[in-house]
Amino acid sequence: MDFSWSEEQERLYASVVRFAEEQLDPDPVRRDAAGEFDADVWRRCADFGVLGWFVPEEHGGAGYDVLTVAYLMEGLGRGCGDNGLTFALGTQIWGIQPLLLNFGTEEQVVRYVGPSMKGELIGALGMTEEQSGSDAFALAATASQEGDEYVLRGEKTLITFGPIADMVIVFAVTDPSAGRWGVSAFLVDSDAPGFVAHPADEMTGLRTVPFGRITLDDCRVPAANLLGDEGAGASIFNFSQRWERAFVLAPQVGAMQRVLDACVAFARERERGGIPIGKRQAVSHRISDMRLRLELARLLLYKTAWLRQTGRSDLMEVALTKTYLSEAFVESSLDAIAVHGGKGYATATGIERNLRDALGATIYSGTVDIQRNIVAALLGL
Repeated sequence: MDFSWSEEQERLYASVVRFAEEQLDPDPVRRDAAGEFDADVWRRCADFGVLGWFVPEEHGGAGYDVLTVAYLMEGLGRGCGDNGLTFALGTQIWGIQPLLLNFGTEEQVVRYVGPSMKGELIGALGMTEEQSGSDAFALAATASQEGDEYVLRGEKTLITFGPIADMVIVFAVTDPSAGRWGVSAFLVDSDAPGFVAHPADEMTGLRTVPFGRITLDDCRVPAANLLGDEGAGASIFNFSQRWERAFVLAPQVGAMQRVLDACVAFARERERGGIPIGKRQAVSHRISDMRLRLELARLLLYKTAWLRQTGRSDLMEVALTKTYLSEAFVESSLDAIAVHGGKGYATATGIERNLRDALGATIYSGTVDIQRNIVAALLGL
């Protein structure tokens, strides 16, 4: 087995880390406290090409393969201390763009993918409702066709970018008698009649990307805005989740490296009784565990990427990757706080923010409990 990267991949990775360190970390402590999304930083990412990494060349993107994009997303997470930003970028790369490219008409691809790559359009996935969540297809939102339009009614909650998205891929029931096969997907522009975006919710972590509710109050969209076929919503959503669950946490692998580096440096410099604290087993063992989690996270992430790239089955690996990467970042963030002591608990240092950001990954894109259910089912339990 070959675990090496090509010279070109390593060059790209180094350039991404450098870009992230130099341009993507403007005062994250303040913006986290304020719950502030930085549109200028988003545009810098677009100008650097981040939002076109996974878009094929024929549509104006870089056309990088899955392994390369996952590696570059790791680089973003390593160089950028704003976990909300790197997560938000991943939602576009893995959650929005693949749906448009694989299910959209030529006109829909032109209308949305190009502006997305340029940072001119932010998309959102409108699936979760107050009574659904892990029971993803227990939807109350409906869509009925009236002439050459669909009328959408309902409310979506906990939507990443919901308060500011330019377009939302909304999943709604078009045939109640068909169960999940009666769900359809629609491209709903934020200026559509009856579309209401509510103010951002206060969240524990990932506070630099807005989450919130949208209401569809007799929201009218052209029939041409149907994504895929009517009744294909379940297949479209499952397709999206296979990409998001597998790779949206790639920046967290980079963040785990960043946090580990900070802990090693601190443990070498900080002394107690004239001895660096890193010489104390209570500290060194925590840091050793952080390194172990990092290596296991990388192996799972890139095995899954390799399986996806080579067309092999990866259902088990996707669930394992989502579960392990979610929980590993939580554990390593706890260890980082313990290593730094009081400084780790203070918001000014930014150490504790990683823990708050990490907790969200155990919930979004399918909770870790749902992932364990998937693993158990694949094992025949």
